Amino acid sequence: MIEDIKRRALHRTRILEGQLRGLEKMIENEDYCVDILTQSLAIQKSLGSLSKLMVENHLKTHITHSFEAGGEERDNAIEELLKVFELTKNRG
Repeated sequence: MIEDIKRRALHRTRILEGQLRGLEKMIENEDYCVDILTQSLAIQKSLGSLSKLMVENHLKTHITHSFEAGGEERDNAIEELLKVFELTKNRG
């Protein structure tokens, strides 16, 4: 993993951890529904940021290597990316 991306991803996971704890407390305290929804949406955005970092790392490392190798390895990398794209398309 690229060190800068790893650092940023770990930072993002720590933010997410705090956001989730906050959401849990909001639910326990029966806070206003819109406030809970706002926090939930913020968490989803943070998860999206984490996913973007992981895609960036994967493209700069594994995918680059696979394309340089060519042949079946390149084809497998393309197939893998298409599967991830399908997952994101179906979920959001």
